[in-house]
Amino acid sequence: MRILDSHLHLWDPEALEYTWLEGPLAGRFGADELDRARVERATAERAVFVQAETAEDDFLAEVRWVAGQAERLGVVGIVAGVRLDRGTDTTVHLESLTAEPLVVGVRHLLQGEPDGVMLSSAFISGAREVAAHGWTFDACVRAGQLPDVARLSGAIPELRIVLDHLGKPEVGTASAPRTPSVEWERDLAELARHPGVFCKVSGLPAEAGGDWSLAQLEPFLDTAADVFGPERLMWGSDWPVSAVGPVEHDGPNAPADGSPVYQPSARSRWADAVATWASSRGIDHDALFHATATSVYSL
Repeated sequence: MRILDSHLHLWDPEALEYTWLEGPLAGRFGADELDRARVERATAERAVFVQAETAEDDFLAEVRWVAGQAERLGVVGIVAGVRLDRGTDTTVHLESLTAEPLVVGVRHLLQGEPDGVMLSSAFISGAREVAAHGWTFDACVRAGQLPDVARLSGAIPELRIVLDHLGKPEVGTASAPRTPSVEWERDLAELARHPGVFCKVSGLPAEAGGDWSLAQLEPFLDTAADVFGPERLMWGSDWPVSAVGPVEHDGPNAPADGSPVYQPSARSRWADAVATWASSRGIDHDALFHATATSVYSL
């Protein structure tokens, strides 16, 4: 199966500045680490790199850092970091990105922003510029922010929006699963009514703290397929964020306190689980794992 991973992260704290890395994610995750986390079922594997929230001053440096090793990594597109509410500074930054041929989209990380930020006049102005460049906008939000994403799409229907991680619903864990909330289902369905919005099947392992099962997550995947239709879904690994979880067995490398660890095999496990679910629903694997992302990101 050919794979275009629509949501891959990479970082190196020695090359760029990050303020959020901690625990098992605090080290370098680059080409060597990715090689050890390749998807086993993939006959060919490429990826879209999504900004890893460096310090704002390093947004452009991050693009150049990834572009410089893109061939080795299999990266064919970059979703660059940006602040869309900076007025003239946003315009200058977007113009600088036009010199980087691998840039296919941008992301202003919204999950920690207060409600209403993406509806401000400054943000909408910046988002209109993104659309004018022909780029996508990745919306990484929490479930309660989904209505604002729908309003943003309504204000700028020409902007292709890619919803990261199904809007981060509360999924619980394998041992204590949650069912999809009425509010999340309602808001996701409302967002899906906007034809320019697409949805990444990604990130749910991280929302479960790495303690997940396919049976636990299937109701959320089913809801996304029901409201968006299979043709607007794309698989993403969210590596390495979604590759951290509890130790599954005792061993010499297991932390004594039982804290979560990085698991290289988690990326392949997520691909296998989504492929199994897709088969059960008659969803075309090539579309979900390759073709839709290729089209949406204009690759």
